[in-house]
Order: sequence, then C-alpha cells, then structure tokens
Amino acid sequence: MFSDISHERQQSLLRQRNLFALTSAGLGLALVIAGSLAATRDREVVLVPTVPKTLTVSSAGVDADYLELVTRDAALVLLNRSPEGLDYWMNEILKLADPASYGRLKAELVRIVEEQRGSDVTQAFVIRSMTVDPKGLTSDVTGTLKTFVGAQVIASDERRFRFSWTYRGLRLALAGFAQLPPQDKSKEAQ
Repeated sequence: MFSDISHERQQSLLRQRNLFALTSAGLGLALVIAGSLAATRDREVVLVPTVPKTLTVSSAGVDADYLELVTRDAALVLLNRSPEGLDYWMNEILKLADPASYGRLKAELVRIVEEQRGSDVTQAFVIRSMTVDPKGLTSDVTGTLKTFVGAQVIASDERRFRFSWTYRGLRLALAGFAQLPPQDKSKEAQ
C-alpha cells in the first residue's frame, strides 16, 4: 500500500517537474526572441530643426538643455501675442500645462484674453538671457517687452519672468509663470 502511494506521489512530482521544465523552456525561448527583437530594432530620434544637438529624456530628471529649450519656446509663445490670435495663443499654452495647475493657468489666461480682446494692443518679447534650474524645475527669462498699439510702440521695458515646471512620467509641464521685480542695477554690475 505504501509503495502504491509512493509511486503515485513520484508520478505527480515527475509531471510537475516536466511541466516546469516545459514552461521554463518556453519562457527562455520567449526571452531570447524578445532580446533579439530589442537588439535589432531601429532606434528613433526625433529631430527638431531648431535643436542644435540630440536630446534624450530620462526618468532620472530634466536635462538643463532640454529645460532651456522648452522654456525658450514657452516664453516666446506666452509673451508674444496679438488680439487676432488670442484663442490659438491660449490653447497652445494650455497644451503645456500641468494637469494640477490647468484650472489656475486657464483662469489667468482667460483674464488676459478678456482684457486684450477687441483692442489694438500687441505684445512682443525679445529674450536677452535665461537661467534654468533643473533641480528646482524653474527658469528665469529676461528680455525686452515691447507693447504696440497699432504700429506704434508705446512701451519698451526690460522684464523678468519666472516659469515653474513639473516633471512626471517623462513629461515636462508648465505649472506657473510670474513677472519678477526688476533686478537692482548695482547688483548686476558687481
């Protein structure tokens, strides 16, 4: 009787071993196939004509060059506007918005749109300098903000703006922007 039980137990273990070996062989073959496909797959690099070098995006954090390029484009879109393109202007900025900041940013932009719609006021910004902080996810842009009514320049002032960013899931998103007080000229000279 014990020999029958022992024989059944051995047969059960033999079937389990064979099933495990077959499963292991199948998984090993799948791993080899997946590895060879990954090794032979073409690498894709997105080329943007205004970027002077290849950039990579990593989950480890934002590269300073990438943050600078995104800030440059965001600043030019945000600070150059005319009454004719206000809806496009607002939609393009909101595409950059962090979902957590979307409502607040939209409220600020709607206020600007309502203020400027129907007027002849156009704004142009020329970047003079930029500093980026990839660790703090902020960037400061300094330049000349020109305000036009029709074709006449009514104001041309040096301004500084700070952009705040978030970085989640390989996506850099705009969390906020603000105009900063002018820098003290005596501190700049030192």
